[in-house]
Amino acid sequence: MNRQAALFTSLSLLALAVLGSALVSGSADISAREAWQSLLGVAPPNVQALVLDLRLPRALTAFAVGGLLAVAGVLMQVLLRNPLAEPYILGTSGGAAVAALIGMMLGIGAVGVDALAFAGAMGATLLVFTVARGTGSWTPARLLLTGVVLAAGFSAATTLLLALSPEQNLRGMLFWLMGDLAFAYAPAHLLVLLAVISIGAMLGARHLDVLARGELQAAILGLPVGGARLAIFAVTALAVAVSVTAVGVIGFIGLVVPHVVRLVAGSKHRVVVPAAALAGGSLLVIADTLARTMLAPRQLPVGALTAAIGVPLFLILMSRGQRQSL
Repeated sequence: MNRQAALFTSLSLLALAVLGSALVSGSADISAREAWQSLLGVAPPNVQALVLDLRLPRALTAFAVGGLLAVAGVLMQVLLRNPLAEPYILGTSGGAAVAALIGMMLGIGAVGVDALAFAGAMGATLLVFTVARGTGSWTPARLLLTGVVLAAGFSAATTLLLALSPEQNLRGMLFWLMGDLAFAYAPAHLLVLLAVISIGAMLGARHLDVLARGELQAAILGLPVGGARLAIFAVTALAVAVSVTAVGVIGFIGLVVPHVVRLVAGSKHRVVVPAAALAGGSLLVIADTLARTMLAPRQLPVGALTAAIGVPLFLILMSRGQRQSL
């Protein structure tokens, strides 16, 4: 078995293992046999309802969102040619947060808040692109700087909204800002979007490899740089907007997972993209399972646990990579 096959086999088994663990773990533990019987439709009604109506949709949502954020991080690092770029760097999460918090303050229902979050995310992304472009073509540095500045503005607006919000709304707002999968029960469109984006990126992996080396070299090799950048920008914005709308703001996955995958698998995007999707999905499922089991029945913010898991892992692998390069 070659290195790539071993990598994908390991990541696939990891994904299955963490999804299985998510089904049996919780404030009411069930056995692996009961979880399997629930999937087959032969478990007792109460167990089957727990698995199929609560835990399975939540686990699949976590996997889809984690995969989307990881793949978006890969694409964003290609777009900006910056290894520190991550999906939220263009202010997408900030726009979604401001719009969603306004909806919560006004007492709008969950569907309305989701619609506002999606509109805010896409609006913020469009604003960044418009401002960065100005009267001419935008550069990665200009786009990055514009995104950072507008993200800071959205952060200030978020702080102001939290300060003005009624106390009874603060807990829900803070959990949404730190990532909350408690009400994530519609994973189908997220899984389809993850599959479409991952397959599309794999089909265009050669173009991503060329573009990552620089726009001049890409243009010399005949790649339509402007169209490729616009496509990557649009796909990344859509993935982040849908993810933020579904579960709130969950950081570090789009930054840490692409780095870890590249350290292990190299820089070829036909390998990096699917590996990042599997690793990012698995990481968020692990974090969500810990978030709802560590202090059950209380739940912890998922975003805090993704940072607690991802940052040490990233530092360990970075230190190993540095030692190997010496």
